[in-house]
Amino acid sequence: MISKNWRRILAPICLSLMLCLTACGDSTPSRYEQTQTETTQRNAPGAVAKEATQGAEFNKFFPRSVSGYEIVPSQEKKGFAEYKVNQGGKNVAVLSINDTTSIPGAADKFQGSSSKIAGYPSVEQGQNITAILVSNRYQVKAQTRDPAFTKADRAAWISKFNLNGLANLK
Repeated sequence: MISKNWRRILAPICLSLMLCLTACGDSTPSRYEQTQTETTQRNAPGAVAKEATQGAEFNKFFPRSVSGYEIVPSQEKKGFAEYKVNQGGKNVAVLSINDTTSIPGAADKFQGSSSKIAGYPSVEQGQNITAILVSNRYQVKAQTRDPAFTKADRAAWISKFNLNGLANLK
């Protein structure tokens, strides 16, 4: 009888002791908690500049669907818009416009560029991306998703944007 009573008493004491030790212990924040704290502190810089153009403003400058190609909206947020280029139901390229005010130094890669598309400085980013800079602010990109979509195709699709309209965007 005594042996059964000590189990009933010991179990709650051990459980209480474990709870007390774990609750009162010093816990170090995980790296995710630390990042969350740093990025939500007062006066932390925003991910997108306040003066960045709304993504919806860019939609009117994208090329429209043409014979054999379907242009489909894909993503839109402040400072950025993206459309997919589909051919025969397959995604062959992605077209995008982004406002470089949110990305310090993004326009620097166009300085000293000797190549131009539609009169705007252009650069190749790796083997699959062609980009131009409009009004020293808006980066227009074409990205290959299928090997059949070539560098010449990227330049041709960039030329189909309403680049003059984008240049006049305030």
